[in-house]
Amino acid sequence: MHLGFFILSGVMVIVASAPARADDVIVYQEGKKFSEAEVTVRVGEAVAYTNKDPITHNVFSGTPRMSFDLKTQKPGASTTITFDRVGDAAVQCAIHPQMSMTVHVQ
Repeated sequence: MHLGFFILSGVMVIVASAPARADDVIVYQEGKKFSEAEVTVRVGEAVAYTNKDPITHNVFSGTPRMSFDLKTQKPGASTTITFDRVGDAAVQCAIHPQMSMTVHVQ
């Protein structure tokens, strides 16, 4: 498993490029949209973003203190984000601006 650690705005977000675990919330990118408009997780839980499209995506959140950027995510790739603070993260695709969703962290 490849792990990347990012410290953005004082928050560490763990990004792991690996298959989703059974307890992860899975959000698919398919048809140039997210499979869910919103999901709810608890602090310390993860959301796995899996690209089922035949095209590249770039999932990110610019939400202060909850920001992350998966960079280029090729077809078939799955990347997991663990959320470590309470709040709502607005998530989008930098390539396809119509793609948006919210992650509620309790």
